[in-house]
Amino acid sequence: MKIAICASEVVPFAKTGGLADVAGALPLALEKLKQEVIIIMPFYKKAALSGISLARVMPGIQSTTLGEGIKVYFIQNDKYFNREGLYGDQNSDYPDNLERFSFFSRRALELLKEIKFKPDIIHIHDWQASFIPVYLKAAYASDAFYKNCKILLTIHNLAYQGVFSREDFPKLGLDWSIFNMEGLEFYGKINTLKGGILFSDCINTVSSTYASEILSKEFGCGLEGVLARKKGCLSGILNGLDYSIWDPSTDKCIARQYGSDNLGDKYINKQELQKVCGLASDKKLPVFGMVTRLAEQKGLDILTEAIGEICKLGLELIILGTGDLKYHQLLEKQAKKFPKAFALFLKFDNSLAHKIYAGSDIFLMPSRFEPCGLGQMISLKYATAPLVYKTGGLADTVDNNNGFIFDKYTSVALVDTVKKAISLYGNKKQWLTKIKKGMKANFSWQESGKEYVKLYKELSGK
Repeated sequence: MKIAICASEVVPFAKTGGLADVAGALPLALEKLKQEVIIIMPFYKKAALSGISLARVMPGIQSTTLGEGIKVYFIQNDKYFNREGLYGDQNSDYPDNLERFSFFSRRALELLKEIKFKPDIIHIHDWQASFIPVYLKAAYASDAFYKNCKILLTIHNLAYQGVFSREDFPKLGLDWSIFNMEGLEFYGKINTLKGGILFSDCINTVSSTYASEILSKEFGCGLEGVLARKKGCLSGILNGLDYSIWDPSTDKCIARQYGSDNLGDKYINKQELQKVCGLASDKKLPVFGMVTRLAEQKGLDILTEAIGEICKLGLELIILGTGDLKYHQLLEKQAKKFPKAFALFLKFDNSLAHKIYAGSDIFLMPSRFEPCGLGQMISLKYATAPLVYKTGGLADTVDNNNGFIFDKYTSVALVDTVKKAISLYGNKKQWLTKIKKGMKANFSWQESGKEYVKLYKELSGK
């Protein structure tokens, strides 16, 4: 099958979040499954400065290769994309994001014709590419080139929708008939993701539980009614994990490499982590690790409520990440209060992140909602039992056999589950059974890629 992946960010060329990881890893998995894949993305300043080898395809289009032979096409427009950030600066989103990504969407459709790549599937990601199905159905509906082309929209996080002022609608070059409740209109504004949902042929999310959750008022972010209309073609496929990066048997960032056959060496990593973090090297104390964005979505509201009590439970806690200033301040206060139990690192540090996954006994991930999540997948591979709230991809990957899970989003439930983890940690036989079970889990992109190929075939009728 011929598949065009259209995304606003793709590893290794540009990244702000998990979307880029998916858009970079999925094409490689599809290529190994003998699918013909291309990628289309904006040509950001980051990509221009990355030193990648580029070929000029035509004016405004550069290309390079990913994997064995995946063509990556960069849409160039210095006015829109030659900037430091992808979507905004430290203060706010760019005010012309509607123009930037509507241009990207329309130019992507034109490019497919120019390079004579007639896709069976155009696979778009999140709101930034959601004008592609809108333009396809509104401006290219009678174009024979796209006659049998189907569009799949993957929603990575429904909270980000691309909402813009009604006054900007003429910039899209679309007829006003599309600006209504059955189209792009959303409480008097333009909602880009809503357009993607309505005009795409099929919708999927990055876990099956999240696909169900977004149909509810609690997680639907105002679009639950729109999504309900597409319920028949809404599904979830779990994101994969790149085991070439996340594997304790080959990880060069950790003190001692290990696997299920030499799990004792994991505790050398624990001692090294305790040393690096300025904590006592005590084998009896369970180490709880957390690598996260410090935001309410990630469970920081209930964690900061409970952290004083948690630090008194006979454990060591290590948190790495940055985020909202209020959580920086709350955590700093507790780190000063409990210096022997709590080590805090308000920064991004890839090497330390690897050390935390390898050296911790339990990995904290109490997210209020989590479309997929990779932290719990990584921790399972590293024989570090994940402790999670039962939501989204966390519910699809963690259970009481390989980790710890709580189903009431409260600080009390979090503390109770931490206590259960500490108690089980004291039973070495049961603990070993749990972490070995987790290490056997397979979340490879090869498996997720097979699910996408199946979905593509169902959608295209091939």
